[in-house]
Amino acid sequence: MKIRVVAGAVLGAVLVVPSVASAATTPELSGGAVYVSAANQLSRYEDGKWATLAKTGDLPQFSASPDGKKAAWVTSDGRLQIRQGGRTTTIVSALQGGTPCLTPVWSPDSARVAYAGAGNKIMHVRADGTDSPHKLGTSEGVCHLAWSANGRYVAGYTGEADALYRLDTQTGKAVRAKGVKLVTHLQSLSPDGRKAVVEFPQNRDMLGDGGWPTWFKPVVVDMVTGKRVPMAVKGRLLGAFYLADGRLVVRVGGAEHNTLVVLDGAGKELQRIAEPAKARKQALLQVLP
Repeated sequence: MKIRVVAGAVLGAVLVVPSVASAATTPELSGGAVYVSAANQLSRYEDGKWATLAKTGDLPQFSASPDGKKAAWVTSDGRLQIRQGGRTTTIVSALQGGTPCLTPVWSPDSARVAYAGAGNKIMHVRADGTDSPHKLGTSEGVCHLAWSANGRYVAGYTGEADALYRLDTQTGKAVRAKGVKLVTHLQSLSPDGRKAVVEFPQNRDMLGDGGWPTWFKPVVVDMVTGKRVPMAVKGRLLGAFYLADGRLVVRVGGAEHNTLVVLDGAGKELQRIAEPAKARKQALLQVLP
């Protein structure tokens, strides 16, 4: 897999950084989540009920907002579209379409969307379309973007799948993460933007096309030191996802349904949640607080 970004917009802005909740005051998870079917349909599961969030078309260039109420995706002809409140709108055009790994990402407050622009620029724009696109910075990491809960960092991996970069939205500069030689997925960042949940392929023959995986073997890596952070969870791991308060949700495969195992910041198990059987073969896109 190798991609080249060829289109986008410009401008500059200052990002408002939200606060991060304390795990000590956060209630247990209810099991709400956003899943993606093989047909690229995003569905919200909450209180035992399913609801269609968006149907994004042929390409897996999509993301769901942290609050689980909105979706963003890039069409094959390069339009950044937003689905919210029952309406679909185009807020940016002339982007690079047809490249599965170029997924947009929502800001922690679910108000903005960041995406890959021309010349390795990472841009962001209000989801309600009330402003023009602004530049967050420049980074070679443009694939499967992830935004830290403190708002400061946006990370992504390269089109060659040989490096991971962390962009500091305050300085506009990106730094290559240590400990990453081959990478085919970035799922999420820790709230402080230091650790990343990624997938490491065994060799270059397993790079794929950069599409969003239905499942993957998660690895948590410290992007500053390059060290891997162990996860004390047994079973067939299918993914992992950081919450805004620092908890790590690990997805474990099962014969009839998958299970979400919730760990605290020290890696101690806090909770186990059975996913609905319908979600067993779907990708996990967001875990709802």
